[in-house]
Amino acid sequence: MTNLQPTALDGAELLDAVEHFHRRFNVFPTEAAYVAVALWDAHAHLLDCFDSTPRLAFLSPEPGSGKSRALEVVETLVPRSMAAVDASAAALFRSVAGLDGGRPTILFDEIDTVFGPKAGDNEQLRGFLNAGHTRGRVMYRCVGDGANQQVQGFPSFCAVAVAGLGSLPDTILTRSVIIRMRRRARNEKVEPFRTRIHVAEGNALRDRLAAWAETVQEEVVGAYPELPEGVADRPADVWEPLIAVADAAGGDWPRRARKACLTLVRASQVNDKASLGIRLLTDLRDHVLIGVDKLPTVAILDRLNALDDAPWADLDGRPLDSRRLSRMLSQYVTADGDPIASRNIRTAGGVLKGYHAEDLHDAWTRYCPPPPESALHPLQPLHPSSQPVSV
Repeated sequence: MTNLQPTALDGAELLDAVEHFHRRFNVFPTEAAYVAVALWDAHAHLLDCFDSTPRLAFLSPEPGSGKSRALEVVETLVPRSMAAVDASAAALFRSVAGLDGGRPTILFDEIDTVFGPKAGDNEQLRGFLNAGHTRGRVMYRCVGDGANQQVQGFPSFCAVAVAGLGSLPDTILTRSVIIRMRRRARNEKVEPFRTRIHVAEGNALRDRLAAWAETVQEEVVGAYPELPEGVADRPADVWEPLIAVADAAGGDWPRRARKACLTLVRASQVNDKASLGIRLLTDLRDHVLIGVDKLPTVAILDRLNALDDAPWADLDGRPLDSRRLSRMLSQYVTADGDPIASRNIRTAGGVLKGYHAEDLHDAWTRYCPPPPESALHPLQPLHPSSQPVSV
């Protein structure tokens, strides 16, 4: 049996042991994932030190990728774990408010059954998960019977880890450390997780984390750690507690935490498909309006629908059309503050409606990632009659 007896007050050694415990039973996709998950386990014991708490999300495209096992291991390491596969929003309100005991760490397996395409909307639970990311947010509900009801505010701030297939609503994704799980390759081996044996081992580490947290609480509560360059706004809210934990632990953890932060933040930006509008703006810049200052709508649609690995040819079973293109672009504005809209463009076939690059430029600079370094070329062919002509 592996020795799991680090000195309780040695933060770096303790985090090493937590990471090693995960490595025995979990195959994560990157080294950064092991760092992030170990720090997340520890941050749950220091929750009252922080203004926000990141959600930990184990996601995968297919079953059998180790998500549930990862959540099981986390469950042994966090304070007052509460498995909430089918818990109602009302039950969670009561639990986090401490009405039935201390504030729990909530673990949601099969979260896709709550937010998946066949589950419909679950706005109460979504609102709870969103609000509970930030300290001080409460959920207001009517309590009582009949006409004797009163409005009561329920605290929602708590640590939450989830596991599921596919993705999550964008409002939850942006508040999460995302671990994109994969099925184990044939050469990737883990120990079998034996509940009767390994839960006790994990709980022993949990108790050591709790003891260490008490010794560093005053240090962490006033900490505002320096984040890697470029990590700001919502990603900063997500990572600040984890890096504060790493700084308190010392050793090599401050360096590893910042490296993991950059790796996972960049990965989330690359993989984030939550905003179809930003994808549209980016494809228009990088694949459509290249080398031209304007283009008719028919030509834009031709190019977008011909893009490989893009959603435009199949949006809910139909290709992108001019009406939906107009509706999506009108959500953004020009440099003058006017909604982006089509304008008349003179072509060889007459005057057609289309879009001007100058109208999109302000949205490109505000919403899109940096353009690729290598030069891109527009897709061909275009309808000859839709080619703009100089006047």
